[in-house]
Amino acid sequence: MVDYVINWGRGVDSTAYLVAMLDDPKAHGVDLERTCVITMATGDEWPDSDADAEHYILPLLRDRGVRLVQLARGGQPAAAGIDVLDDSRSPERLIRRGRWSLWDEMEATGTVPQQGGVRKCSIRSKADVGDRWVKPATGGRPFRQMIGFNADEIGRSERDLRENKNPLRTGVYPLIEWGWGRQKCEDFLLERLGVRWKKSYCTFCCFPVSMGAMAAHLDRMRAFPDIAGRVLRLEYTAMRLNPNARLFGRHSLLEKFDPARSEDGPVLEAFAQELASCPWAVYHLRRLLPPSTNDPAAPGEWLRSVRRLRTGRPADLARTVERVGARIGARLEYEELFGSVRAWKRERGQALPVTEEFLVSAPAFAADKEKDVFPKKWARYTGVASTLQLTIKS
Repeated sequence: MVDYVINWGRGVDSTAYLVAMLDDPKAHGVDLERTCVITMATGDEWPDSDADAEHYILPLLRDRGVRLVQLARGGQPAAAGIDVLDDSRSPERLIRRGRWSLWDEMEATGTVPQQGGVRKCSIRSKADVGDRWVKPATGGRPFRQMIGFNADEIGRSERDLRENKNPLRTGVYPLIEWGWGRQKCEDFLLERLGVRWKKSYCTFCCFPVSMGAMAAHLDRMRAFPDIAGRVLRLEYTAMRLNPNARLFGRHSLLEKFDPARSEDGPVLEAFAQELASCPWAVYHLRRLLPPSTNDPAAPGEWLRSVRRLRTGRPADLARTVERVGARIGARLEYEELFGSVRAWKRERGQALPVTEEFLVSAPAFAADKEKDVFPKKWARYTGVASTLQLTIKS
């Protein structure tokens, strides 16, 4: 039976608690036989974080026979459920990903994670997954759940208490009780394990700026240039489909690397190789921001239509966009570094409704996507009853 669940995000805080507790479980009131550690595989954790967790933490769990359950989301829709990747009291390795990852979603939708007050990506890939496992695992009995908020994050623990929807659950925040802030947690792990524990987050996270960790983030990318090149390709594709889709809001990841700096060379070379080796396509993009149904003076919800028209070689597709763009009277816009071309049929204005429409050549990872309501809304606000008629010959 499980009556104590420990959320191990593999980062500094939850790892510091886990190690301290395992050093003397009884002193912390923990019965390891009735305890379960859960960790969620996002699919895109940094390799050095996973390596440290396997090297330093899994042996501790094995030595003490602690149950570790590794979980992942089963697919993009909630109906896909969750996957139990491993459930063991002697775990030998961390499983990096399940059938679905947040990267899969970002790539299929041609976008990047969004900054803002609510970290929806973390909720979907971690919190929701854990909650769905805990309910049957605790068998309808009261249980405690350790969340690794440190003493600098009291506000997060207060929100967790307010938003708790399970009357059987009691949130436990031992680091706050101990007065352990982030620095204390880092110092403890350094002294106890002899390693400076690294931040745990996805390789394409949009929050290094708000975490005050941009310099360390860029150094990490330089240490793993192949990963950095892949993330740059994700951002590049998103920005070709939406010029405002920079990874860090006002700033892109690409602008953080300087071709004149030798240490940035491998990253930029990896990025160029990504674009040269991946499939490309011509996309037809339409985007609409209608007025709110409740207040015509306020914006409603953005709607988007994405249609892939043709795949091929980048240079051929760029010429296709030029040719079709000239035929429909579009304004051509060139991306000089890698040769993508955008043809603006309709450019975004300031007043509601906001509409835009263009063709663009870009890496061919985004899937066709259009809500059922889009054609009717588009016709209502643009006066165009059907999509732009495009004939692109193979």
